[in-house]
Amino acid sequence: MDLSKRLQTIISLVEPGEMIADIGTDHGYVPIALVRRGICRKGLAMDVGNGPLERAREHIHAHSMENVIETRLSDGLHMLQPGEADRIVIAGMGGPLMQRILEEGEATARAAGQLILSPQSGLREFRRFLTENHYYIQNEAMLREDGKDYTILIVHDGEPEVYDESDYTYGKRIREEDIPVKIDYLKREIALRESLLDKLHAKNTEKAAIRREELTGELRLAQTAHSQLLASEIEENGKK
Repeated sequence: MDLSKRLQTIISLVEPGEMIADIGTDHGYVPIALVRRGICRKGLAMDVGNGPLERAREHIHAHSMENVIETRLSDGLHMLQPGEADRIVIAGMGGPLMQRILEEGEATARAAGQLILSPQSGLREFRRFLTENHYYIQNEAMLREDGKDYTILIVHDGEPEVYDESDYTYGKRIREEDIPVKIDYLKREIALRESLLDKLHAKNTEKAAIRREELTGELRLAQTAHSQLLASEIEENGKK
């Protein structure tokens, strides 16, 4: 079973538990790996499409795991009961869709001890949704694979936390081992906005002025996050 770096990271973040539910399972690799490694005793491979579920069934059969991993046709969390799974993985979809899944399956999501969430778009608004709806973002992981940046949120039901715009945009915390990856990411974010501002410098239209103001604000957020992360890295190094 050839696992991508992204899936390997997701699997490494799941805490030991009784039942893992993988929402949007596709090939079923996540529950197979977690049950094989003894991290979870049982698994649910869930998807809204019959095609992905058939692929998952083939892989589950190939590993002789039909007795410990069940496939289930489900739109998000609709076919999962509260408390049925104590670990839930949702990855490979946009933030707005993931938000809908959590809203419609709120009781089930809150009953799980750990949510591993990896939205592929709309990350700022997704973090805002989580914090405003009493989900606690315990930590974040970040990786870069095939030229694309991925952020994985480790979340559980909990008390609200104060976030500012920089936190919503770039996150409040990051695993120590992922700090260099995030520093490089923030450098690219800063460089992109500086480049765009340079291109707009000579334009005197109202539209250009509005965009310059937006980019200046975005640049400040990225610079703030970068400075905070550098300070965090220095602090961590000082403890070693």
